[in-house]
Amino acid sequence: MGGAQAFALFAAAALAEIVGCFAVWLWWREGRSPWWLLLAALALAAFAWLLAQSPADQAGRSFAVYGGVYIAGSLAWLWLVEGHRPDRWDLTGASLCLIGAALILWGPRSA
Repeated sequence: MGGAQAFALFAAAALAEIVGCFAVWLWWREGRSPWWLLLAALALAAFAWLLAQSPADQAGRSFAVYGGVYIAGSLAWLWLVEGHRPDRWDLTGASLCLIGAALILWGPRSA
């Protein structure tokens, strides 16, 4: 799996997890209909399935890489859905996380 495909997979997993968690947030914190929990369950199931498709050779490495992408995706959600623009510290931190995720996924491994 190439770099763009791997990134797209992790980004799709992040979106699914964020949607699932946000649906629970709406139900719990904003008193929305319990039907939001159905969306949450479906989105979180999709998240788990997507993450299992990772090109990483071990689950823990996949989860670590995903964490960096999730952080960047969460800040995109903050801006695009919640209407709060990330500041320079948010963007710097997310950039560092994405660099770390790339190193974890594509760094050379010893035998």
